[in-house]
Amino acid sequence: MSTKRADVFGWLAVTPLLLVIIPFFLVPIAVIFAASVMESDGFGGMIQTFTLDNYISIFRSQLTFDLYFETAKYAVLAWIFSTIIGFWVSYFLVFHVRSPLLAIGLFLVCTVPFWTSNIIRMISWIPLLGKEGLVNQALQGVGAIDQPLTFLLFSPFAVVVAYVHQLTIFMIVPIFNSMAKIDKSLIEAARDSGASRFEVMRTIILPMSKTGIALGTIFVLSIVMGDFFVVKVMSGGGSASVVGALYEDVGVLQYPSAAASSIVLTVVVLLIVFLVLRTVDIRKEITR
Repeated sequence: MSTKRADVFGWLAVTPLLLVIIPFFLVPIAVIFAASVMESDGFGGMIQTFTLDNYISIFRSQLTFDLYFETAKYAVLAWIFSTIIGFWVSYFLVFHVRSPLLAIGLFLVCTVPFWTSNIIRMISWIPLLGKEGLVNQALQGVGAIDQPLTFLLFSPFAVVVAYVHQLTIFMIVPIFNSMAKIDKSLIEAARDSGASRFEVMRTIILPMSKTGIALGTIFVLSIVMGDFFVVKVMSGGGSASVVGALYEDVGVLQYPSAAASSIVLTVVVLLIVFLVLRTVDIRKEITR
């Protein structure tokens, strides 16, 4: 009787989650997959004939691999820089700020830029990085350059800067949370035993922060893989992305090919998440 009751309570516990996942995730995915194996009539309609041509054309197209390469490049660069910045900001807040209240206050300050719209934050880089922007004016003012630097805006550099600006907070939050749970006495004992700062970092802080880094990695990579706005605005149309091409298919009413592209992208993102979860057991972080 107790086993049956436990099963009933278990199903009741997961029912709210199922009520969200099924209608808002599984059903839309099923609809998109159904559309991806249909034919297009060329005028926004779909012919209910099963076909795999949409997927075949994706994998046979060199453009597809070029777009995934571009998107992966931005994802990796954004991940590298956001991880470095997020790790050291979290390290400073946890281990160098003595007052926990001050650390929390400084942590909240890191979130202030994200109280504004993403569009406003992207536009705010234009007067900074443009030819007549503050950065070029400052460099010319001190005599560091003679001509304005043109690569600062509407370039891959600007895309990476915007991504790092947008996504670093998604690294700071989980890494800060992981580091805050590290027992300070472990570090003191290691230093008393003669361990250097580098050894403490390598043997204690990094291993005990890897779950936070893994969570931040999932956030950063999945957001970049599913974004096209930053690439479109900050590259000035000079770069493309997987989602940008998908958006173009929707714009010309090619819904089956857009659906196939979205399914492929979903699978790629899920594979990335799976690989991260295979590397680090995030469940330990959640249950700690």
